[in-house]
Amino acid sequence: MSDSHVLQKKEQFSRLILLVTSIIGVWVFIQIGLFHLTAPNAPIIFLLLVLFLFIVELFPLPVWNGTVTISFSLVYAIYVIDGLAFTIISYGLIVAVINLMKRRPLRIVFFNPSVLIISVYLAHVICSGLYPVFLHGDHSKFWHGLIHFTLMMIFFYIVNNIIVDIVLAVRPQVYSFSMWKRKMLQELNSFLISYGYLVLFYFLGSQNRGRIDAVSFFFFFSPLVCFALLSSIIANLKKEKAKLKALFSISSELNKKIATSDWLSFLKNNLQEFIDVDACVLWKRENNGWRLSFASGLVKEDTGLSPQVAVSLDQMKQLKVFHNVKNEVGPAGAVFSGEILSLLYAPLILEDELVGMFVFGRGRTKSFIEEDMQSAATLANQLAVLIKTKWLFAEQEKRLILEERNRIARDIHDGVAQSLAGAIMNLETAARKFTRTPEDSLRLMVESTEKLRGSLKEVRESIYALRPYLTERVGLISAISAKIKAAEQEFGIKVSLETRGPEFHLSPMVEKIIFDICQESVQNALKHAEASKIEILLSFQKENVLLKVKDDGKGFSLFQAMIKAREYPHFGILHMNEGAEKIQASLQVNSKERAGTEITLIVPRMGIEGSERYDQAYAGR
Repeated sequence: MSDSHVLQKKEQFSRLILLVTSIIGVWVFIQIGLFHLTAPNAPIIFLLLVLFLFIVELFPLPVWNGTVTISFSLVYAIYVIDGLAFTIISYGLIVAVINLMKRRPLRIVFFNPSVLIISVYLAHVICSGLYPVFLHGDHSKFWHGLIHFTLMMIFFYIVNNIIVDIVLAVRPQVYSFSMWKRKMLQELNSFLISYGYLVLFYFLGSQNRGRIDAVSFFFFFSPLVCFALLSSIIANLKKEKAKLKALFSISSELNKKIATSDWLSFLKNNLQEFIDVDACVLWKRENNGWRLSFASGLVKEDTGLSPQVAVSLDQMKQLKVFHNVKNEVGPAGAVFSGEILSLLYAPLILEDELVGMFVFGRGRTKSFIEEDMQSAATLANQLAVLIKTKWLFAEQEKRLILEERNRIARDIHDGVAQSLAGAIMNLETAARKFTRTPEDSLRLMVESTEKLRGSLKEVRESIYALRPYLTERVGLISAISAKIKAAEQEFGIKVSLETRGPEFHLSPMVEKIIFDICQESVQNALKHAEASKIEILLSFQKENVLLKVKDDGKGFSLFQAMIKAREYPHFGILHMNEGAEKIQASLQVNSKERAGTEITLIVPRMGIEGSERYDQAYAGR
């Protein structure tokens, strides 16, 4: 059985649980609530408690994949004053109205109040059976109340959490132990706050303080309402902060992975932290059409796009939401399974160019709110930059490969080909002169042999140059260390290498240019500067990579060296500058006659090379 089929089965099972719970809740609402409804004992107090209950339920504390309220003390106050029927009716209607106000799907509008109604009713039944068991001896009114609401609260929270946990466990989305633990901690906080308020409620009620009226209830429950409002605001601010943190984390990690091929796996594994969806599909736009990058969740196995759908995606340049796919589904609706009821299209656009399309799906109608659209747009913008950057990297790599091929062809044409042509002409001439002037033939054969040997040497050098570069085979630090060891053995002087900070991954071109500049600097110090000591610093820093090569040689005039480099091209200062420009690095050469030379290369980090960012090195020496 495929993963997609398993996810569909889970979604169907979870919907069945929602339906059964809603039916039971409606039955309890009608049979226990409406049929046993009488006039309230204290209408003004009842209306005040209903108003406070509405406010507390309207501003819940957000937890993972849901919310939690601190409203049980108000619910229990209605239960004690006006009975079970008023409690079920008022509690169920308030929660249903709030869900309608928040434009939640119809099945959620019925499910959420049903869970609470069932929890209140079962807690009432269990408490009615167990309450007499705990009444041994002559207890005060306070202790009677304490035992009663303790039993009611415990079983209300147990039933409510069991039903919710079952639904969350069978749904396709992951419901890990850490998520359950986080939810239970919030539920425990709600329980303790409500329990503490009910202790005060019974303690103050047991005191002989005269008549308790609506004003007394207002001042008693006002702090609870204010606390609910402030807690909800603070919790929402923390939620937004966590979302911004998740966006920063995803953006940073994606930037680091621009030069790698595992960015899609990272995105797929961390997407739910930023936007919670039941399904998602990402397409990248290429020259020959659209190509699927990845699909997750309730998606059909066949994710291919017809030509008509591809044309429709090309025309979609703005964020668009389809709240109910039964009315309108959009171009990619056929890709998602039947359990997906709302879709959010987030085009990946950079500089008015459509480079991709991210489509999110949820199994509830009207489930995408303004915050979700902002999150999707932000993520789409980030991915557009990443995809475009990777495309530019690929184009640059193709251009470099083409330049290298042209260079090799030019070298063969100007070098080996000319030498071979000259050798062939000499041999042909020697063959014609062999009978008449053997001495000239011998001379031409010797010359041809030397040319052929030179050509063979050039061919071998070209073949060696085509092999993977030393830095690709052993890494940058190892390549520099090998070069130092060879230089010390050949010239007999001390070359020191100091590295700072943890080494992180660099692109092959960056490592090659850093090594070439280091190698050229060391060669110049050994062959031309007559140095007796060379110091090399390679520092992996937070914002850049620093290479510094310092010698105590005789130094040189930079102006004269630049003129000489133009007259006699070789891998000298000009080529070092060209290499630094290719990787957007800065190269500084400080030298004076009889004062040594210091060459500094600073390569900026583009946020794509490594996995960890911390600076353990100070560049100065």
